[in-house]
Amino acid sequence: MPVHGGKLAARALKQAGVEVLFTLPGGHIMPLYDGCLDEGIRIVDVRHEQAAVHAADSWARCNPGSIGVAAITAGPGVTDGVTGIANAWRANSPILIFGGQGPFSQLRKGSLQEMDHLGVVRPITKYCDAIYQTHRIPEFIELAIRHAVSGIPGPAFLEVPMDTWNNQVEWEESPIPRIRTESPRISPDRVEVRKAIEALQQAERPMLMAGTSVKWSRGVEAMNRFIAETHIPTYTNGMGRGSVPPDSPEFLNRSRRDALTKIDCIVLAGTLLDFRMRFGQSIPADATIIQLEMDATLIGQNRGTDVPLVGNLGCSFEQLIEEMKNQGAQLDFSSWRDELRVIEDAAEAVVQAKLNSDESPLDPQRMCREVRDWLDTLDSPIVIGDGGDIVSTAAKIIPVKSEGGWMDPGPLGTLGVGMPFALAAQLSHPDKRVVIVYGDGSFGLNGFEYDTAVRFDLPIIGIVGNDAAWGQMMRPQGAVMGWDRLDGTLLRRTRYDKVVEALGGYGELVESPEELRPALERAAASGKPALINVMIKQDREFKGGIYV
Repeated sequence: MPVHGGKLAARALKQAGVEVLFTLPGGHIMPLYDGCLDEGIRIVDVRHEQAAVHAADSWARCNPGSIGVAAITAGPGVTDGVTGIANAWRANSPILIFGGQGPFSQLRKGSLQEMDHLGVVRPITKYCDAIYQTHRIPEFIELAIRHAVSGIPGPAFLEVPMDTWNNQVEWEESPIPRIRTESPRISPDRVEVRKAIEALQQAERPMLMAGTSVKWSRGVEAMNRFIAETHIPTYTNGMGRGSVPPDSPEFLNRSRRDALTKIDCIVLAGTLLDFRMRFGQSIPADATIIQLEMDATLIGQNRGTDVPLVGNLGCSFEQLIEEMKNQGAQLDFSSWRDELRVIEDAAEAVVQAKLNSDESPLDPQRMCREVRDWLDTLDSPIVIGDGGDIVSTAAKIIPVKSEGGWMDPGPLGTLGVGMPFALAAQLSHPDKRVVIVYGDGSFGLNGFEYDTAVRFDLPIIGIVGNDAAWGQMMRPQGAVMGWDRLDGTLLRRTRYDKVVEALGGYGELVESPEELRPALERAAASGKPALINVMIKQDREFKGGIYV
């Protein structure tokens, strides 16, 4: 029996283990929905294409070894999704985006919403192409997914014209290939592994930075065995947050700046030397750099590397442990770890002293402490940071107790990921509480996705830190240009809770510290998507820097 291209695509996606398609409907992509209904792939429709792609990004993060998928219509559908694609590109999230296009028979004639999508997305994808023959749809899907998950993962984009979707072929004309959503585990050069052990044997004050590639390599378990074996002081950034248990003796998070001034060796485990590491300038000039990465193109970026270990990070750590045993090497950095622990505990005491303010509007640190204390009563919650100042504060106060327990946009710093990320997280983990920490500015970008959460009965809880400003921009602008020149940086203390109520969710306003915990408990008890709108003080203390 002949079938159209949408059914072929859905059968291929099903073979790849795809469970959910995130989308916003458009005439250019409708046949894909028909196929997904046949294959039991859930269709989750959102209110903006950016949100669909962000949700696919989140699905990939929440389900290691799988791929997130979004479908967006032609023209403005694709351009609306570009921000989501770019965010996945910088975060190394393996996703597949289908973009619509006018009929191939009308190519270059100016059909509705026709444009050069591939030219737009090519710089921010690992792979992009157009499919012009219906029977080749499964073949191209396998090719796109293979590119998305290989090496350093990232987004792939397939443009499918309307007549390619709608044309019919026989099943036997279009066999479904085997589709792998995990790349092979590639091990580093054994010679370099030995060099790494030699470098660590010569070190007295090393540290380990665990970053994003630890997650994509599925290397958390092996890394933690290496950390426990050597007692090396360990810090995390990017998607490495949560990869080391917060109760690990080797885990530190408040003494990094001090450690970086004293180290003689650093193990960069999937941590890029980008702006978060001051492009490598924060590492002492005479320190030995051991860099573990999935792709050789990232080795030595911004700062030369002494020992490169290229391959799956899990394999790299396994080989390091094996080589230590082969050589009888004894690596024990516990005394250096304990030295840093003293600094860590002192810094922690200073922070704790600031968490008990009774001010109204709330001090942001008090808000985050209340959220932290409530989260401590929950089993493995997933927290999503969507904003600037308030997310930076939350990241310092709310511990990440498990891998995947914290998500933020990543190095692109995209605002608006909150509810789209939460949609995929709640769908992936219906048994877990999913919580968003918002800035009031970032809520405005995709706040209408509460409508999606209501329609799909997803009891996500958002907490907005409402200071009526784009705080990270307001402070430097005021300090540099004058506090009477804040145009473009001020908002209103808008009742975002009422917006969520109007969309069918639960909303509540909080204006004093003692109101927050009960409000969170009522939100959880409501069983609805909920938003707690917390009035926080507007901080105008400028400490320098413009957050780049």
